[in-house]
Amino acid sequence: METKTISRRERQKIAQRMEMLAAALELFSEKGYHNVSMHEIAAKAEFAIGTLYKFFSNKEDLYKALILEQSDRFHVALSKALESPGDEIEKLRQYVQAKGEVFRENAATIRLYFAETRGASLNIMAGVDQDIRNRREGFLKRIAAIFESGIRAGRFHQIAEPYILAVALDSLCSAFLFLWLENPENHSYPEDPDAILNILFKGLVQT
Repeated sequence: METKTISRRERQKIAQRMEMLAAALELFSEKGYHNVSMHEIAAKAEFAIGTLYKFFSNKEDLYKALILEQSDRFHVALSKALESPGDEIEKLRQYVQAKGEVFRENAATIRLYFAETRGASLNIMAGVDQDIRNRREGFLKRIAAIFESGIRAGRFHQIAEPYILAVALDSLCSAFLFLWLENPENHSYPEDPDAILNILFKGLVQT
């Protein structure tokens, strides 16, 4: 299959859009979504306001694009981890590591999302939260399939349903990441994925 060549004009439009989103993220992070205007974003990105409106119909549209593109980056990175070579344990290791890496690399957008979601009007987040929930559910099912495969292969004891194990693992990762987000100096995300996986694999009770 032939790879489509992107024209110079298309590359320029992609670069302009990225600059606008980067400027918006910086301003939203500094002042909050509701305290930033489209004129400020255009000025920050060094574009005419009319050019900004060619890409985004309004501030809500821009914010949705910012959050959904973050979700896209998560989707690509985590899908790659779950499709990595190796047995079930190695796939889970790759997932835990990839989730930490993509979270840290995009911390500014994640902070913005969680800071603004509670106060955002419903029309701003319409469809965005649902899209993110749907993607998370998809990953939970894929992780559950890995646990199910590992149980069939005799690598894991079936201490719970595969889906419950998937929720437990994903929630452990998120808990460590939110601790880091709130206090990075005192709560780092473990560099070794087994530090998280062993909470499930080894447990606390002495036998």
